[in-house]
Amino acid sequence: MKGQELKHALTGYIDQMPPLPTSIGKVLEICQRPNAQPADLNRVITLDPVLLARVMRLINSAYYGLNQEVTSLVRAIIMLGLNTVKNLALSTAILGTVKTSGEKSSALSLDGFWLHSLCVGVAAKHIARLRNVSSNDVENYFFCGLLHDIGKVPLNNRAPEEYLTALSASADQRIPLFEAESQLLELTHCDAGALIIKTWRLSSDILDVVTWHHDPESYTGTNTELVHTVILADYFANIQEIGFSGNRFPSLPSPAIYQSLGLTWGQIEALEPQVRQEIEKAKIFLKLV
Repeated sequence: MKGQELKHALTGYIDQMPPLPTSIGKVLEICQRPNAQPADLNRVITLDPVLLARVMRLINSAYYGLNQEVTSLVRAIIMLGLNTVKNLALSTAILGTVKTSGEKSSALSLDGFWLHSLCVGVAAKHIARLRNVSSNDVENYFFCGLLHDIGKVPLNNRAPEEYLTALSASADQRIPLFEAESQLLELTHCDAGALIIKTWRLSSDILDVVTWHHDPESYTGTNTELVHTVILADYFANIQEIGFSGNRFPSLPSPAIYQSLGLTWGQIEALEPQVRQEIEKAKIFLKLV
């Protein structure tokens, strides 16, 4: 199974995945309003007890390191900002949906995969801070990094034998995994991920990262800094061997990517202690279900 046949099978699989809660659509709608207020977001999240519980659990986790327990969602929104709480709500809903939707497969270790994804999110956040990205936007780098490889989940679950062949070919030929996917499946995890993001109607920045993080030369959108940051974070996670994405031989990021961000590999490599320390706190994201 490959090419159009595989795409058709993946589309059917994704269509059968549990939909995101209706509350998530309302959260996104509110946060797109220029005059959105904490009380508006509070009303929507409060109506979804599961989402509320998960968001409050995250807000009070070591990841955010608040000095005292927050019992009021409105207060949490004021402290963290609408954008951060929006991404928390999205993270909890998406991870909860993806982690409970698929059967287990031996093609790719999902524990290793999610740890890799978490590392990319944390590393992207730290790289953004190196560049003095505003605190209001930094959390979006984490969220996009966390989801960058989401297309591997349906490939792993819906076509385990074919995906195991691609994983083996990548290792045997010492080529990046997305190249092996393209050769053998005529479809990559970027294509599969784009199907998920479009099905859930998520924002264009997430779609761009998921679609283009292995093909930055072809990218012509407006989220170049975000895409490039996730590319470097992904390379960092693979080189440091934090988690396992199935990509034993990642592509070397081009000098143009470093130049576009005004950074060097040495600066990114120096982030290792902070990234590893924060990953331990961020593991709360993997315990949402």
